[in-house]
Amino acid sequence: MTRSKAYLLTLLGASLWGTIGLFVEYLYQAGFTPWETVAIRAVFSAVFIVFILAVKFPGYLKIKMKDLPFFMGTGIVSIVFFNYCYFLVIQEASLSLAVVLLYTGPLFVTVLSRLLFKEWLTPRKLLALGFTIIGCAFAVGLLPGFQTTVTTLAIAGGVASGFFYALYSIFGKYVSRTYHSITITAYSFICASLLMIPAGGLAAKSSLLFQPQVLLFAFGLAIVPTVLAYILYTLGLTHIESSRASILSTIEPVVAIIIGVAVFGDRLDGWQTLGVLLVLSSVLLVAETKKTNTALPADSL
Repeated sequence: MTRSKAYLLTLLGASLWGTIGLFVEYLYQAGFTPWETVAIRAVFSAVFIVFILAVKFPGYLKIKMKDLPFFMGTGIVSIVFFNYCYFLVIQEASLSLAVVLLYTGPLFVTVLSRLLFKEWLTPRKLLALGFTIIGCAFAVGLLPGFQTTVTTLAIAGGVASGFFYALYSIFGKYVSRTYHSITITAYSFICASLLMIPAGGLAAKSSLLFQPQVLLFAFGLAIVPTVLAYILYTLGLTHIESSRASILSTIEPVVAIIIGVAVFGDRLDGWQTLGVLLVLSSVLLVAETKKTNTALPADSL
């Protein structure tokens, strides 16, 4: 594969992550709650990933039972609660704000990696932390006037989404040297679905779920911004450096914000736009540090 094609696949995969709001907003309009939408994404995605691997790459489904707790961490602690908080902010505020607050994730990864893995807090990382904090404050309206129309629930949910998003990298780091990244993703969704099948509340809405148009968007949520996006991103990642892939993956919030503004009527004033740019800059700064470190790719879930 040529380098230009690898770049294109990585960009396309990350761009598809940014389309998640299109499917989530429809499911909200159809009558599903954020928690039920998490269940839809987890269950449908697990079915697709397992089917693809079972047919084409069954070797990737082999794991050791002693590693199951780490997959429960990536699947239940991270994916379930990250998605719930992220979807909650979309419902409470907007898609644009949700994706900006989600990108507090690198801040939490940096801090937790320092505490757990003794990774150095370099000047570049500290600058990125500052950009993230200040950028999010501008994005939610706390700066420059300390006045905001965003609810406390939306802000707390957004920061929590970043925290749980970061935990995927923390739990995943323990198994990343043993398993392929697609195996980690597959078992993360399997574990997430094992919780959400009984706890997701979909049984009570089975008549609604099995309506043709709802099924179309449910399958779309599982395929487009989840399975297909991950496959394309991973294909590109195998032929380029993870640091470059991390930089390319910042197209995700750009796509999400464009969709939020163009499709859902989100509005960003000048200060909020500055906040978005600061948060994106912090991601680029952190990604650059990965040139000399071994780390998980910045996979979005």
